[in-house]
Amino acid sequence: MMHPYLEFPMKRLWLVFSQSATVLLAAYFVVATLKPQWLGHAPSLAGAVALIEAPAPQPGEVPVGSFRLAAQKASAAVVSINTSKATRRGANSNDPWFRFFFGDQGSESQASLGSGVIVSPSGYILTNNHVVEGADEIEVVLNDSRHTLAKVIGTDPDSDLAVLKITLDRLPTIVLGNSDSLQVGDQVLAIGNPFGVGQTVTSGIVSALGRNQLGINTFENFIQTDAAINPGNSGGALVDTSGNLLGINTAIYSRSGGSMGIGFAIPVSTARQVLDGIVKDGQVTRGWIGVEPNDLSAELAETFDIKAKQGVVITGVLQNGPAAQAGIHPGDVIAKIGSQPVADVTQLLAQVAALKPGASTRFSIERKNQPMEINVVPGVRPRPRPSER
Repeated sequence: MMHPYLEFPMKRLWLVFSQSATVLLAAYFVVATLKPQWLGHAPSLAGAVALIEAPAPQPGEVPVGSFRLAAQKASAAVVSINTSKATRRGANSNDPWFRFFFGDQGSESQASLGSGVIVSPSGYILTNNHVVEGADEIEVVLNDSRHTLAKVIGTDPDSDLAVLKITLDRLPTIVLGNSDSLQVGDQVLAIGNPFGVGQTVTSGIVSALGRNQLGINTFENFIQTDAAINPGNSGGALVDTSGNLLGINTAIYSRSGGSMGIGFAIPVSTARQVLDGIVKDGQVTRGWIGVEPNDLSAELAETFDIKAKQGVVITGVLQNGPAAQAGIHPGDVIAKIGSQPVADVTQLLAQVAALKPGASTRFSIERKNQPMEINVVPGVRPRPRPSER
């Protein structure tokens, strides 16, 4: 039993101890939170929250679902294209009175931006015709910051493609893929220089195939994608998830001037044909028969008394053209070229363009609802004049 004279001092001693311990503990937590370096260790939530941290990735390890390798593989071969075009001076630009009232017109050059793809170690670059059309000087900037002037080897306005050439050592090149194997839903990457901000990679899927009748080119067979494509992306690469070239980005559907998720690319199968033709012959040679074709509509069927359900009706024939010389008449319906059926005007143009000029080809037609076969010797398709585009 505690002596009554010792009870009060013991309580006072315990009170002082507990208060001191509380103050020291509080000070410890304040210092540990605000100045952990004073205690010699980093802040810790041990005892409060258990944290689970992901293991650090190993050097060179690619995260699941990443397109890093495809982007790295293809990006090196995608270039930026800067063009300048001198403003054409008007007839009155040298008149002192004209210059006094209107200033010195046309003294500044116009500049534009685009993209391109190096497809050969010898320096051939694929891009869009509209990127370089009318340019007085073309500068190519590589992804490694090297830059040089480029020469136009040839252009093909019908497909909106052009081939440039640069002379540099150790050029990276892209691998040409197989656009014919594409399916809707396949993942793709678009690489280019949008708005001149620098090389940019965007991703999406193939939204549709065989898009045509858009009024962009004469021969349209576009890959539609929702990968973000903006001004400056023209001529850049559309690649698969392995980094192989599938198409040349060409146009967008937009009401604002920016990406709205509808972009169009020329398939690499078309680009390869254009590249081969320009490099070997200096131009793309296509077949031509000189007709005005129209899709077979109910109105045309009634006008020409046509009972055929499939084919392309010819509403005009160029005098002395290949079709006229072969005996094709207005009102004839072309059903087949060789063994290939013809469903619409786009298909007819593509099949005729693929014909070898000077080589006779059998056309299956219907005239006054009677089947016939006619041999046509196609000529060389005339090149369009700039004013026609």
